[in-house]
Amino acid sequence: MAIIQLLQLPVPPPSYYAATGNVPLAAASLASSLSYKETPIKNLTATSVAPEITDNMGDTELVDFLLESNPDYVGFSLYLWNTERSLHLARELKKQKSDITILIGGPEVNADNPFLMEQLGYDIAVSGEAEHSFGKLMKSLVEKSPLSSVENISYRLPNGKMSEFTHNVSADFPLTDFPSPYTSGFLSVDGARSTYLETVRGCKSQCTYCFYPKSSQNLRTLNIDETVKLISHLKESGARELVFLDPTFNHRPGFENFLDAIAEVNSDHQMSMFAELRSEGVTSKIAKKLAKAGFNRIELGMQSINPETLKRVKRYGDPEKVAEVSKMLVGEGIELLLDLIIGLPGDKPSDVERGIHFFLEHGLEEWVQVFPLSVLPGTAMRRDAKKEGLIFLQSPPYRIISTADFSEQDISSTLELAESLLDRRVDEFPRPFLCNGASDINDHFHINFSNLNPDQIQKVISQPGSRHQAIWFESKDWAKDLNLMQMCIEKRIGIDPYCTMDFVFYTETMISDAIIQKVQKIIDEAPQSYLSRVLAHRNENMQRRIIVICKKDADLPKLWISNMEKNENIFFYLEMDKSSLPDNLNQIGIDMPLVWFQDREVSESLWKSMKENIDPEAISFGERYLEKRWSIEVLGYGEV
Repeated sequence: MAIIQLLQLPVPPPSYYAATGNVPLAAASLASSLSYKETPIKNLTATSVAPEITDNMGDTELVDFLLESNPDYVGFSLYLWNTERSLHLARELKKQKSDITILIGGPEVNADNPFLMEQLGYDIAVSGEAEHSFGKLMKSLVEKSPLSSVENISYRLPNGKMSEFTHNVSADFPLTDFPSPYTSGFLSVDGARSTYLETVRGCKSQCTYCFYPKSSQNLRTLNIDETVKLISHLKESGARELVFLDPTFNHRPGFENFLDAIAEVNSDHQMSMFAELRSEGVTSKIAKKLAKAGFNRIELGMQSINPETLKRVKRYGDPEKVAEVSKMLVGEGIELLLDLIIGLPGDKPSDVERGIHFFLEHGLEEWVQVFPLSVLPGTAMRRDAKKEGLIFLQSPPYRIISTADFSEQDISSTLELAESLLDRRVDEFPRPFLCNGASDINDHFHINFSNLNPDQIQKVISQPGSRHQAIWFESKDWAKDLNLMQMCIEKRIGIDPYCTMDFVFYTETMISDAIIQKVQKIIDEAPQSYLSRVLAHRNENMQRRIIVICKKDADLPKLWISNMEKNENIFFYLEMDKSSLPDNLNQIGIDMPLVWFQDREVSESLWKSMKENIDPEAISFGERYLEKRWSIEVLGYGEV
């Protein structure tokens, strides 16, 4: 019996307790499609790897887990945030099981993405929707028949190169043709995380920066009766938050009747809901129906304040209508995400500034998301990038570097201006993981050079780790232990090169700038990925961070402490407990360094005072339940 494992690696979150948003709907849908009664495949068992596995295991752990079932085939769902890590796992799988066949699919897989198509480690690339052809592909593989008759794929040739994609067939199958992975048992509902579902595929809009127009311009909808059945099943299975992945939620025919049907299923508001809408066509009546159905968050993309830019990128729309609809939705108690993109063709820095002021004037600034353009594979914008004067990263996240109207410096200064006008950071803060070790997960490696000999250090540092891990060092003489410490860092990166790592220097003695620079050099030369590049424009590496913690009883010069605080390559903390906290808590992170809080328990009165006075990112906790509570209650981490 042949085995295929299908999986989707998570969005790497900026912090340990931030939600990954990882629901492997595509992988599970493909697994489910193989059970389709009209295309049975004998001697093939399909499974979709649960997100509880992919969200927590490190690189080496995941490879070992996948190999435990001795699979013949492994399929990865690729998105810009997980492509490089997925390909690393694919290569590692092949090293240990040379006869394994690796398949890749997802929006990254396009002929116009040389970054991906020139990579090694996989055998077959599947483009576009695949439920209608996946059974045919797997049947050909199991029966060892030619692949040239299977549509929308590229496969590895004997010379090691990938073939041209086979004939393109647009997906036009009804959404009822294949069973939902939630009802066929390939994807479980977890009330602690969002539940993703599709009731529409295809998009009538032609936005040049978006992948959906290439996917399908014809709307294929799950009818109201089938949607009600699915949502009822999800509710009975414990779903608490539904995320509709429909490209434009309100473009489906009969939208008001659709909302009425959802409202009836969710009349007790047991479930909250999220979707992305176009403001055109949204009335006060529809806003009320959305709230009645249980929608508590809606995303509206204005994208630009400039009408000419909106025409150029085929977004169209009216900013005034966006503001009008936003106020309607807020009036119904619905939270918003309002998108503004930096670097769209035709926009200048002044246009982005005008866009932010537009939201400020309408009192909508708290909902605004401002981010640089990504030139995604499979989009019209990528096809026309040269003509449009777009220079962008060739690897994920494909972020814009410059345009005809935005220099590289303009992009950085516009982001800085956005943060100044909105009075907040516009992207996620890479919060270090500073919790004490736990017995049930390998996310904390502690090396005290004074207590361990080299063999013991080698044993500790060589274990596979979790997806996000902290490597702690203690030394009485950092210069003497430098070579051994460098070995430890290189070893950890080699074992789990695409995991998030915090390198923590827990010290009571001064650490020289030269030592910090040598560690930084190792980090800079390590494999890069989406996570290390996504904030590179602000000189931040979300994948690997250096943290220095000054021990509570250490007596270190104020000048050294001040210099550590100013060092942009590190996070600098003072270890404290409730007895050593300053009377004025709002000094933390402003007039004094960040705080690593070490008490195992906190009174409710102190907790309340911390919440009210401390910059939320200026304090981290050694106790896990406190860090998790702070992340959820104060930082607002959660699904969606």
